[in-house]
Amino acid sequence: MSLRTYRATTVRVGRQLGADRRTIALILGVPTLLLVLLYFVFLDVPTEPGSRPLFPSIALTMLGILPMVVMFLVTSVAMQRERSSGAVERLWTTPVHRGDLLAGYATAFAVTAVFQSLILCAVAFWFLGVETEGSPGWVLVVAALDSIVGVALGLATSAFARSEFQAVQFMPLVVGPQIFLCGLFVARDLMPIPLQWLSDVLPMSYAVDALTSIRDEAGVPSALIGDLGILAAFGIGALVLAAVTIPRTTQ
Repeated sequence: MSLRTYRATTVRVGRQLGADRRTIALILGVPTLLLVLLYFVFLDVPTEPGSRPLFPSIALTMLGILPMVVMFLVTSVAMQRERSSGAVERLWTTPVHRGDLLAGYATAFAVTAVFQSLILCAVAFWFLGVETEGSPGWVLVVAALDSIVGVALGLATSAFARSEFQAVQFMPLVVGPQIFLCGLFVARDLMPIPLQWLSDVLPMSYAVDALTSIRDEAGVPSALIGDLGILAAFGIGALVLAAVTIPRTTQ
């Protein structure tokens, strides 16, 4: 990798992303709007005496789901658009390497993902009544890392798509099972054993586990550090996969 080409790629992608207002609105606004919609869905649902309200717990779980889903979708389509337009193929005629290209894309989208997480967490804690035993700062870390994993998965998936439509088609395959198996609907330890094994190899499961630890425990639980490490490993692994599989020709 070359620091110069990596920096140039990051700046170029960042400028393109900043000029695309619809994409910025999708990244920054849609997850928050969905969370607010969920708040009103549960607004009049009665709570049994002595039990927790449903919305704060579900909203916290969604902070581990929405960022990854949105960033996966945006990144996979954006990268495929670059390939279809021939921009990536032209870059191969320059000194840029695969690592420079993928790291530049990942950095530019990761910066946007951090802003997404800031807005989402601010709205959740300040306006929607979400509370945790642990620090809200750790929730922000999990949401940001989770969205960066979504960026990495989107880059890796785009290497296997031949069009933007195919990139979107990968979403139910890659993201759908993670939503079902992450513990949103049924606790992971109550699922059949084969489904528990499958959930153990899906990154969203560890994002939800980390948020559950923050919700229930003060301080920095050891389980939280482990979940963050596994999430980071998934992100790095997806970027390595993308660097290995991204084609050098436009198909």
